Amino acid sequence: MPDTLAGSLHALSPRAAPRARIVRQRPAARSRSQWRSRRLIVGERLFRDALGRERKRADRFAGSFVLVTVSCEPDRRSDAPLWKPMIDALSAVARRETDIVGWLEQASVLGMIVPAIDATDASSICDVDALATRLNEESWSRFSIRLHRYSRPRPGEQVDPLLQMSYASTRTRRHRALKRAVDMTTGALLLGLSLPLCLVIAALVKLTSAGPVFFRQVRVGEFGKPFTMLKFRTMREDNDDAIHRDFVNQLITGATPSGGDAVDAPFKIANDPRVTPTGRLLRKTSLDELPQIWNVLRGEMSLVGPRPPLQYEVDQYQPWHYRRLLEAKPGITGLWQVSGRSRTTFDEMVRLDLRYAKSSSPWADVKILLATPSAAMSGKGAR
Repeated sequence: MPDTLAGSLHALSPRAAPRARIVRQRPAARSRSQWRSRRLIVGERLFRDALGRERKRADRFAGSFVLVTVSCEPDRRSDAPLWKPMIDALSAVARRETDIVGWLEQASVLGMIVPAIDATDASSICDVDALATRLNEESWSRFSIRLHRYSRPRPGEQVDPLLQMSYASTRTRRHRALKRAVDMTTGALLLGLSLPLCLVIAALVKLTSAGPVFFRQVRVGEFGKPFTMLKFRTMREDNDDAIHRDFVNQLITGATPSGGDAVDAPFKIANDPRVTPTGRLLRKTSLDELPQIWNVLRGEMSLVGPRPPLQYEVDQYQPWHYRRLLEAKPGITGLWQVSGRSRTTFDEMVRLDLRYAKSSSPWADVKILLATPSAAMSGKGAR
């Protein structure tokens, strides 16, 4: 009967007969239990997207998660890693259906996202002993397993850059390379052109107040990495930073800081007693930031990016505030600086930084750089 039916279909419609043959060649359907036991391995792009979403979820709800990474040395004989037995073993020991297994780097690094869990008990995340028993000794010795914990960073703790990864397209990588090239060439050019002005400023700082010409201060850079930022000294030597600590605490917590300028810049310290007369002029015109070009050439900063914070500022951050340290390298100028600077609230400043990081492009950097001189000369909201 089936052959007769196929012949009849072929006579009525030539396209139907091949379809009947294809049906006979299909493999046997899997049972529901077989599909349930089969672990889905997602591709690199989807896995990195999932990693980015899990990071944002943890930031919003002050939660945590763990990323398990598995890397393998290639087999010298076949020049290929033994991924199939490891994938089968990892799928067998995965404890929760919400865990996501996929390629962090296609065919190179396997990852597993374990949401809403801490890394204090490694055995509750990935049973390493169970994995080892499912592989022979030779194969097991070629694998390397690591646990990466994501949570709110502790004071002074650097964030694991691996946990900040999201899928980076070729265009994004090209943009980062281009941004670094522009920083190097433009920074070297600006340093050469501003050298005579820097010599004049250095003489004024030295002649009008006692102390060094440069002010060195440890700031928090990309991924929480500290670096020493340079500025022309605008304050008296050996001043107390307690007034600024109190001001920052009130600013970040949302309270109107006492001592702010209620007219022009309510979110900066007005008539700061620590600042020298020459320093007031330098701050108003932002000329005190010229030495930061050296930080740009060293790769610690960029020409355009978020303002690098102090550690005691970071200690007051809400979880979502940390994203300004994770999604862009700090810069001399940025969207916040040309959009009112300290006339905006702290949360508005963070949102501007995140908006820049999301829409960063060479043309956006050019527009911000072109708008910086007028913003600096106007002095509105300058710190």
